[in-house]
Amino acid sequence: MSLLLDTHVLLWWLEDDPELSSNAREAIMNELDVFVSAASIWEIAIKEASGKLRAPSHFLDNLERERFRPLPISLDHAYAAGALPRHHNDPFDRMLVAQAAIEGLSIVTRDKRFAVYDVPTIFT
Repeated sequence: MSLLLDTHVLLWWLEDDPELSSNAREAIMNELDVFVSAASIWEIAIKEASGKLRAPSHFLDNLERERFRPLPISLDHAYAAGALPRHHNDPFDRMLVAQAAIEGLSIVTRDKRFAVYDVPTIFT
C-alpha cells in the first residue's frame, strides 16, 4: 500500500509532533513508497508567505533526507480534482484526493471529510 501524506501529516512527521498517531507513524515508517504532493508544498509555501504557518527550517532539504517521493501534479490530476463532487472545498485537499484515486495511493490524514471520497485513507 503506497501512501500520500496530507500536508499536516507531512509537517507533523518532520517535526516529530505527537499529533501524529502511532498507527499513522508506523504506516509511514514501514511503507517503501511514501509520496508528497506538489500541492502540499505549494500549500505550505502559501501559508508560510502569509504568516499562517512556519515550516521547519531546511524544509525541502529535510524532504530529500526522508525517503518521500515527490508527486507532481499532472493534467489528469488537475482535471480529476476539478470534477470531484464538492464534499470538500479545499483545493489542496481535493487535489490530494484526485492524485490518490488516479495513482492508487492511500491518504494519511486527520481530515474526516476525506472519508466521503472513494480513496483508501489512514486516519491519524
